Order: sequence, then structure tokens, then C-alpha cells
Amino acid sequence: MFDFVSFIPRAIMQGVPLLYGSTGETLTEKSGNLNLGIPGIMYVGAISGVIGAFFYEQSAGSNMNGFLAVAIPLCCCLLGSLLMGLLYCFLTVSLRANQNVTGLAITTFGVGFGNFFGGSLIKLSGSQVPAIVLSGTAGYFRKTLPFASGTGAVGKLFFSYGFLAYLAVIIALIASHILKRTRVGLHLRAVGESPTTADAAGINVARYKYVATCTGSMIAGLGGLYYIMDYTSGIWSSDAFGDRGWLAIALVIFTIWRPNVGVLASFLFGGLYILHMYIPSGMNLAVKELYKMLPYVVTIIVLVLSSMRNKRENQPPASLGLAYFREER
Repeated sequence: MFDFVSFIPRAIMQGVPLLYGSTGETLTEKSGNLNLGIPGIMYVGAISGVIGAFFYEQSAGSNMNGFLAVAIPLCCCLLGSLLMGLLYCFLTVSLRANQNVTGLAITTFGVGFGNFFGGSLIKLSGSQVPAIVLSGTAGYFRKTLPFASGTGAVGKLFFSYGFLAYLAVIIALIASHILKRTRVGLHLRAVGESPTTADAAGINVARYKYVATCTGSMIAGLGGLYYIMDYTSGIWSSDAFGDRGWLAIALVIFTIWRPNVGVLASFLFGGLYILHMYIPSGMNLAVKELYKMLPYVVTIIVLVLSSMRNKRENQPPASLGLAYFREER
């Protein structure tokens, strides 16, 4: 029989990086910026956190402080992701470079950056395998609620996750509230729909694009940090992320640019990502490979269905991917 008690927690853990990435990209796209650099930013966020954790573990040894073990990687992750967001904004908002090309360049740079510094840390650690193990730091990130172990299946389904998993849901709900219910969200949506009109109304278009994109980049970076520190138990290896960053971008379309919908959608995609591990296929590896295709097949179906939506509220921001030239107003 299908083991739901085991499957659902793993699906949620697999979906948390997707939730961080899709929430960050939704905020970015609501400002009119199409940031295809999310996969690279998640890489940079992860390796920045790994660098901070590595040097702290080296210096502290067995006398690690729980607060510093969490705060140092977290701050390093946010700083690295912020710098990538600033780089993207400088190129696309200030210099008005093509957003598609810039995003792809950011992704290529981010993956290379992560693999280079990850490889350097592996050499520094003297590891005999191509990986870094930060089990001490990961132990603090993976700590669950104290009563989780005593509540049986309910505890395993709802209370057996590290704090970054709950933070992902909280950030998504807050982002949804800001976009729908606040003046800041109204201004941000106005910038994404018609920067010319927003500018004429006195809204600082460049500032909103910078803030939304940099905030979205930091949120996406947390997805990379979660994947390393929680999902893989502190193990970093080159090219470990796979295509999760691209799935996070696809989720933005699937959720119709609504971060609250992204909570369930990310867990659904997380389940599809690992479903092949739970469906019996015997020794037939070809069938298992077909099961691995499920998230991508669903992504294609979603893209087809989204292109058939006729309602305006289900469409992307009107100025998405377009540079704003204020002098042409």
C-alpha cells in the first residue's frame, strides 16, 4: 500500500525550496521584472550560507552556539542573494538590459559561482569525497518542534519540519496579503501593469522594481539554504539542485501569480518530484524514468492551460519583461 505518512512529509520538504523560489519570483514579476536568474540566485544563496557555516564550524569546533550556527549562514545567504538581486536590477532597471538574457546570465554565473567556491571548500576541508558535510550546523536548522515526536502520525505530518519550512509558508502568506490588501501592493501591481501610469501618479518606478526584485531574490536564496541545511542534512555537492529553480519559475504561472496558492502548489510539485520513489516498478528502470517525467509533463500541461485563460486577472503583468524608458512617457 502507498505510505502516505512517509510520502507527505518528504513531498513537503521537497516543495519548500520551490515555494521560496516561486514566492520570490512572484514578487519580482509583479513589479514587471522577469527574473530568469532564480536558479542561479538559489545557488548563490546556498553556497553563501555554506561558506558562512563552514568557517564558523571550523572556528568553533565542538563549542558551537546555536544562535550563531543559524544566524551566520542565514545572514550570509541573504547577503549573497541580495547582491545577485542588485546586480540584476542594475543591469535591467538602471542600464535597461534585456531581462531574458540577463536572467540566463545570472543563472549561469550563479551555478558557476556555487560550484567554484563549493569545490574550493571541499579542498580546504580535505574531504575524500566531492562533498562538504556540515552536520553540526544542519542539526540546528533541522530541529523540530519539541512535541512532534510524541504525537504520532499527526506530528510527523505537521510538526516534523525545521523552522525554515514554516517560515516559507509564513512568507508566502504575508506576500499574498501585501499584494492584495496594502497600498504598497497596489503600487507594486501598478508598476507591473503600467509603469507609465504609475510614474504619472507619482510612484517611483525604479525604487519599486529594485525593492521587489531584491526582496524576491533574498526569499529565493532561502530556498537554496533550506535545501542544503535541511533537506540534504548539511551536505553540499556540485550541481546538487537539479532543475528546482526552473520548476519554481513555472510554479509562478501555475499559481496565477498568487503566493498563497503557491503553498499547496509547491507541495504538489514536490510530491510529483519524488513520486517515482513510492510507485512500485520492480526492476523495470524504463518505467521509473517515465515516472520521473511527471513534474515536467504537468508543467507543460499547466503552460498550455494558462495560455488558454481569457480572464485578465489570470494573465501576467502587462509590462512583464519590458524595460521602462521614462523619457518616452
